[in-house]
Amino acid sequence: MQEAKPFQISKLQVWEAFKKVKANRGAAGVDGQSLAEFEEDLKRNLYKLWNRLSSGSYFPSPVRRVEIPKSDGRVRPLGIPTVADRIAQMVVKHTLEPLLEPHFHHDSYGYRPGKSALDAVGVARQRCWKRAWVLDLDIKGFFDNIDHKLMLKAVQHHTDCRWILLYVERWLKCPVQYPDGTIKASNLGTPQGGVISPLLANLFLHYAFDVWMRKNFPEVQFERYADDVVCHCVSESEAKRLRVAIESRLGECQLELHPEKTKIVFCKEQSRQGHYPVYSFDFLGFTFRPRLAKNKYGKFFVGFLPAISNKAAKSIKDEMRKWRIHRRSDKSLEDLSRVINPKIRGWVNYYAKFFKSGMFRISQVLNRMITKWAMRKLKKIKGQQRKATHWLGRVAERKPHLFAHWQILKMLPAAGQ
Repeated sequence: MQEAKPFQISKLQVWEAFKKVKANRGAAGVDGQSLAEFEEDLKRNLYKLWNRLSSGSYFPSPVRRVEIPKSDGRVRPLGIPTVADRIAQMVVKHTLEPLLEPHFHHDSYGYRPGKSALDAVGVARQRCWKRAWVLDLDIKGFFDNIDHKLMLKAVQHHTDCRWILLYVERWLKCPVQYPDGTIKASNLGTPQGGVISPLLANLFLHYAFDVWMRKNFPEVQFERYADDVVCHCVSESEAKRLRVAIESRLGECQLELHPEKTKIVFCKEQSRQGHYPVYSFDFLGFTFRPRLAKNKYGKFFVGFLPAISNKAAKSIKDEMRKWRIHRRSDKSLEDLSRVINPKIRGWVNYYAKFFKSGMFRISQVLNRMITKWAMRKLKKIKGQQRKATHWLGRVAERKPHLFAHWQILKMLPAAGQ
């Protein structure tokens, strides 16, 4: 018989939360304990966590701050909780999410069951054809500036469960340990990297933005993925009015728009570009701009379409270079394909969804990397790029499904190049 505790949290809830955390993997927190190490004494570790959660004596460890370099030279701060804290957050997420989901806006796509970034990009693509102006919003330091009082007020609006409110408040106030070892109190924000953070961020912007837009600008369509927002307007003047109104609204919620990154974009026929200098924007790894495309009847037209952004393409190429394929001469071609195909398949399935040719350059870069591998691996073509290129083309003809980019993009290296 389960022990009587102040809070009704079952051991099964903790077990199910652990399985989800394990599936998501993730790095160690401030205690240095990995998932594998946590599992070495799994039964005892889960029991201790359940006991603390259900008795009210659970207090999270400081969050380990990690800084991820960005392409513009700045860094993106992530907060990595310990394994035990991630499991505890998953227990609350599993309980709180079903209470919040029915209330969320249908055009909120980030970190929600049954919705994806590609859904948001697809809807934005359709709406850009129908409305000539876009307000591309950038909220300055959103995750770092969430007001704790407003956040707790939003949670209290949906539940009076004491242990949910207690632990959400403790996570919000959880101190941060910086790379140099210093620990600082947290008075604002919810760290990116926490299990519960995306749900809390969605709830905050549900009231700060989604509900407010529905009430004050019901005619304006938008797509929101976490704090990444695109609004569709019928005129430049409407976009300007909307920007001023949103800036004021976010100010009421202790947030602000980034003055340089928030912009009004014209997204119609190319002939008008000379009259408005801004005619492209980035959204979820795609750049929307006028592009020459072919319709199903084979005729060319200019459409405002999304394709992989230069920033995303550079990130992919940088990661592929880190693989150092040309130095892996101890591997066979089949070994290489097994290692890199899962990553390549994910990239191609995402970025080739709307404008497949945007991924062709990345495919070519990868083919050149495999060619360099062949020049080191195979004695008969050692150091001879032309022969290596022909060899790879012949392999592609025999085994077109060997590499994911050959299979999905249908762009095989030619044997006669």
